[in-house]
Amino acid sequence: MTLFHAGLMEVVQRDPRYSYEAYEFLFQALHHTQKKLGREPPEPAEGDAPPADKRYHVSGQELMNGVRDLALREFGLMARTVLHQWGVQRTDDFGEMVFNLVEAGLMSKTDEDTRADFHAVFDLDQALVQAYNIPLDEASDS
Repeated sequence: MTLFHAGLMEVVQRDPRYSYEAYEFLFQALHHTQKKLGREPPEPAEGDAPPADKRYHVSGQELMNGVRDLALREFGLMARTVLHQWGVQRTDDFGEMVFNLVEAGLMSKTDEDTRADFHAVFDLDQALVQAYNIPLDEASDS
């Protein structure tokens, strides 16, 4: 679901390598990851960055695992194609996007967080295509 956010559009205009939808997906993946890890922050007021509280923090690797999980849930075997269409070629691209959002005040980080945290966390082709499987417990619930 695409909801227009002026600040996010400014980020895309400053760095057009990644689509608006890629940034929206990154926010969804962050929320998904925090929820899976039991680190959901309270809802921020509209226009505010999430609190920079370490209780809610996720590492680059944790976020990438959440990205992989959500991409496979949302897009299945098309996940790699969708990310490619959005300009995402490798996990490092998510690091670039995160730091673009941090610089714009739309996402927070700790002093220990760096772009290197996202470097080659896993190969997107391997993680989203070659290792794809359909969990039988989910398939039988349908």
